[in-house]
Amino acid sequence: MGMNVGSSSGDDEVVSTINTTPLVDVMLVLLIIFLITIPAVVSTVKVELPKETNVVRVTKPENIDISVTKNGEIYWNTTLVPDVDALVQRLGKVAVLNPQPEVHVRGDDKSRYESVGRVVYACQRAGIMKVSFVTEPPARGG
Repeated sequence: MGMNVGSSSGDDEVVSTINTTPLVDVMLVLLIIFLITIPAVVSTVKVELPKETNVVRVTKPENIDISVTKNGEIYWNTTLVPDVDALVQRLGKVAVLNPQPEVHVRGDDKSRYESVGRVVYACQRAGIMKVSFVTEPPARGG
């Protein structure tokens, strides 16, 4: 049984053509990736995002500090408010003052968004025009 292993002259023929199959495969994969990702980048709604500002809080006697604990309890300065309806009534009384006082909401780091949202909604129902959130600045160098 015999096998043909090439020419008998001993000269190996050099293949001088470039195999373009791997190049075409890579280009097709890149094309598919671009076709999938470009619509996600282009199809966003054009909005003007707010700019971040750090404003030093000016404490005035007429300002109202409303604190929300991690358990969802609401405090008017240092007095516990029993429920959101009582908060709306108290805010309604000060909303008619001229100038209207600012409301500073101090939410605990562990409080639920729902609890702070109730306070903001109560301010809206009472007609308060300026609601601010009090935060702690980040540590220096961090």
